[in-house]
Amino acid sequence: MAREIASSAFTLVYNGAADSPPASGVRDFLLARRAPRVTTIVHPLQREDDPGRRVTVYEPDRAPVISSLPGVPVRPPLTYALDPVLPLWPGRTDCWIGFNNLAAARGLVQRRLGRADTVVYWAVDFVPERFGKSVLTHVYDRLDSVVCRRADLRVDLSQAALEGRNERHGFRAGDAAPAVVAPIGAWLDRLPTTPEDGWRARRVIFLGHLVPRQGVGTLIEALALLADRGVAFEAEVAGRGPLEEDLRRTVAERNLDGRVRFAGFLSDHRDVERFVASASVAVAPYDTEAESFTRYADPSKLRSYTAAGVPVVLTDVPPNAGELAAEAGAELVPFTAEGIAAGIERALASPDEWRLRRESALDYSRRFDWNAIVGATLEKVGFS
Repeated sequence: MAREIASSAFTLVYNGAADSPPASGVRDFLLARRAPRVTTIVHPLQREDDPGRRVTVYEPDRAPVISSLPGVPVRPPLTYALDPVLPLWPGRTDCWIGFNNLAAARGLVQRRLGRADTVVYWAVDFVPERFGKSVLTHVYDRLDSVVCRRADLRVDLSQAALEGRNERHGFRAGDAAPAVVAPIGAWLDRLPTTPEDGWRARRVIFLGHLVPRQGVGTLIEALALLADRGVAFEAEVAGRGPLEEDLRRTVAERNLDGRVRFAGFLSDHRDVERFVASASVAVAPYDTEAESFTRYADPSKLRSYTAAGVPVVLTDVPPNAGELAAEAGAELVPFTAEGIAAGIERALASPDEWRLRRESALDYSRRFDWNAIVGATLEKVGFS
C-alpha cells in the first residue's frame, strides 16, 4: 500500500558530517516533500570529525531542534560499538534508514519493538575485507549478512558494490531483501557551476580526506613538477586527516607556499559547492595500489566535480572511472606525479577543449538529480 511522504515520519542514521551524502540528499529530499518529521542521528566517523553525536529533528515551518549526547566517549573506531545504542530511546518512525549495517541493525530492533514500520539499509560503501583477515571482519560480515536478509530494502551506491556484497555473503536469488543501485546525486537546480571562462583562473582543487589512499601526497608532488616547469596555476586542498601536517611540510619544502593553500574541512554543503565551482580543474588521484572501498563506491566528490562542470583528472580506481572518461570530460592518468601533472597541464592547455569538457560534465550530470534518485528508491518501499 502506497504511503505519502507528506504524512510519514523518517529517521536517518549515519556517520560523518551532517551534510555527508547520500544521507544529506535523502534528508533534503524529505524536507522538500514536507515530511512531518525527519530525525537525523549522526555519529562521528573518524577522529578528525566533530567529536559529538548529534540528533536533529526537522518539522515543517519550524527551526530544527538539535541535541547532543554529552559525556559519551567518542574515539572512532573504538566507540563504533556505542553507535547502535545511542540515543537510548529514539522516537517512533514510519521509515528507518541506516547508512551502515550497525545503523540498519538498530532499525531492525526498532521494527521488532513496533517503533519502526520499514527498515532500509542504504550502504555507503563496500570493502571485501573490512578489517583484514580477522575475527572482527567475520563479525562485521555476519552482521552485514543478517541486515541484508532482514531489511525491507537494501541500497548500494554502485553495481560493483551490489555484486561484491552478494558474492561476499553468497547470496542467491531470494536469499536477501530486494536490492537497488542508487548512485550519489546532486541538487542540480541549486548547484553553482564553473563559469564558461573558468579555465582562466587556472585553479586546481582537491576535495577529500587527507589519507594515503586518496593520493593527495602524489598530487602535491605533481604540483611541484608544474611549478618547476613554469606552468601557471594556483591550487587549494579542502579536507582534513592524518596526513595534513606532512602535506603542509611538503608544500613548504617544495616552495609551493602561496600557490598551494589548505582550506580545511568544509562542513556546509554550500561552501563545498562554491569551492568546487571556483575550480578550473578538479583532481581525484586515488592510489591505484591501495585496497579501499573506492573500488566499489560512487565517490561523492566526483559527482560534485562533474555537476559543477569542472574537468576532472583522476586515476582508474572508482568503478565509474571509465564512464567518466567516456562521457563526462574526465581524463584517466597514471598514479604518478608525472602522470597527474601532465593531466592537469593538458586540462589547462586549450580553452576550446576545456569548454568541451565542461559541457560534457554538465550533460553527464543531468541524470543524477537527487529528486529522481531518492524518489525512485523510496518508491520501492511504498513511499511517494
